[in-house]
Amino acid sequence: MKYIILSLVISLGVVLSGCANNIEPNTKDFDESITDSSTTSENKENKSDDYSQNNTATNNTTTQTPSVSSAKSSSASAEPLMAGKSVDLSTLDNTLIGYGQGVIVDSKNRPQGAIDFNEKYSKYNAIAMAKTDNSKKSKEKTIYLTFDQGYENGYTEKILDTLKKKKVKATFFILKDYAERNPELVKRMIKEGHTVGNHSVSHLSMPNISIDEAKQEIMGLHYYVKEKFGYEMTEFRPPKGEFSERVLQLVNECGYKTVMWSFAYEDWDVDNQPNEAEALKKVTGAKHNGAIYLLHSVSKTNAKILGDVIDNLKKDGYTFKS
Repeated sequence: MKYIILSLVISLGVVLSGCANNIEPNTKDFDESITDSSTTSENKENKSDDYSQNNTATNNTTTQTPSVSSAKSSSASAEPLMAGKSVDLSTLDNTLIGYGQGVIVDSKNRPQGAIDFNEKYSKYNAIAMAKTDNSKKSKEKTIYLTFDQGYENGYTEKILDTLKKKKVKATFFILKDYAERNPELVKRMIKEGHTVGNHSVSHLSMPNISIDEAKQEIMGLHYYVKEKFGYEMTEFRPPKGEFSERVLQLVNECGYKTVMWSFAYEDWDVDNQPNEAEALKKVTGAKHNGAIYLLHSVSKTNAKILGDVIDNLKKDGYTFKS
């Protein structure tokens, strides 16, 4: 009964006072130099995932996607222009944008969609690729593994086992329902040094709800995880990959960095899993410096090939960060 009362008080406080302004915005790993002029061509009911909403083999989409031309007025910056600052959210554009990295890549194998996203939205403390050292002296190549935890399908433990064996850290974006149903897995993620990210309370499309409702979707899970696990989350991935400028700034004001992705593939359908050999080739073939991989832990294929993915990428000189 005490916990229920506490939860109600916290929820009311979030709506009335806004996001937790005492949380320091997470501004690490911004890509300071991302342009390249040379380009080449939940619970189980909540299966509606991020990648499947806005990505296909040919990147067909009816939602608005970022472009180089639309980004020209907002260049990427190491320090986000609005990081941690409160602005009148009602003045910001709330047009729903469905993110997808696309199939066009530059000469460094970086998806144009991710490049465009960084160029236009880094001022809101939002990224689709991580900061990299572009100096000629640097030989470091990094990849970030992230997993979306819509619901548990029995493979997260094996994924954690593989990550532990390979000494690799990853990021797990969880929903509140996932945390409630799988507390031991969340505890293990934290104990073994992985990053736990915020994927909202209930996986709603953030531009389609009110500002107060969106705050509750973010901070409701934030306070739940802090109270239950003693862990402070700082990274947020918008449900379904759907966002707006208003949503990005709201997330920023809540002390979070928005983390999209620069690689994803069709791994979410548990009834139509990709062939292991083909998946391994696709996942490793998409490598690029600063890559943020979006993978789904419900995938049997991902659980099976993860060790080989890590080994192959390490052989190619990549290190893993989270």
